[in-house]
Amino acid sequence: MSKPFVIGICGGSGAGKTTLLKRISESLEGCSSSVFSMDNYYLPIEKQSKDANGIVNFDLPTALDQEKLSADLTALIAGNPIEVKEYFFNVQGNKSVLLTIQPSDIIIVEGLFTLHYPSVFQQLDFSIYVDVDHAIQLDRRIYRDQETRGYKRSEIIYQWDNHVLPCYQQFIEPYKDAAHFIYRNDHRSEEDFLLLTQELRNLLPARFVQ
Repeated sequence: MSKPFVIGICGGSGAGKTTLLKRISESLEGCSSSVFSMDNYYLPIEKQSKDANGIVNFDLPTALDQEKLSADLTALIAGNPIEVKEYFFNVQGNKSVLLTIQPSDIIIVEGLFTLHYPSVFQQLDFSIYVDVDHAIQLDRRIYRDQETRGYKRSEIIYQWDNHVLPCYQQFIEPYKDAAHFIYRNDHRSEEDFLLLTQELRNLLPARFVQ
């Protein structure tokens, strides 16, 4: 199998990374693609760091098993299928679903630290930074965490102020200018999506595109 084209998607919590990767996959007709989600590599809660108030901080780069993540991505790029437990928030590991990810023409890597981890960033052929206003991110996070994770609004705001935003500013935002494409997920999103997909099609090897 020829080396796949590896696309990385980075951005803060609630920026719209997952939605963008789905749109990219759908837009690249004639290409087989696999999604590598970094969320599936969160360490068990007992191995997570806590802040001064004893609250677990899931937004640190150390929250993920970087060694396994990097090894699995390398194996997938080399043409080998990998198995990983699909991550669900607040679900014990033994109840998770075991996923088999097959190698494909295109591999889309998505996560908070796609550009922060050198072992991941160095394997990307093209990187995308999803940029969105912090107020929009917070609104999305409040809705998501209340609806699907059972958090109280006060808990969400605490995490945002003490974990999410500080970690974003330290471990994610500094890599914005290192990305090949900055996708503005606001009123300019459709314009940027057209530009992005055109750029990808220009870069993709001819064998991947109809």
